[in-house]
Amino acid sequence: MLSLLEKSIYLGFGIFSYSREKIEKIVEELVEKGEITKKDAQKMVSDMVKKGQEQKEELGKIIRDEITKSIDYMNIARKQDLVTKEEIRDIVREELNKALK
Repeated sequence: MLSLLEKSIYLGFGIFSYSREKIEKIVEELVEKGEITKKDAQKMVSDMVKKGQEQKEELGKIIRDEITKSIDYMNIARKQDLVTKEEIRDIVREELNKALK
């Protein structure tokens, strides 16, 4: 049988994949087994949901950073590097005006 500490650690590692309902169910089970008090349960749920959101955001940042590094390494053009149709038209107009003068 897992101790409260072990359950908390396992839950902490996978917290971002849990919904609030799943977390509440797990904490309810801990209350029923007497491993935590009802008073502590709400705080625990709130803390775990907050921690899960933080982990989700951190994972998203790590993924974005790695994708950016890969794109930079492969020298792939990004949206901001591309010239729009409007910019091309402006350049062509400017060049035509220079040529006609």
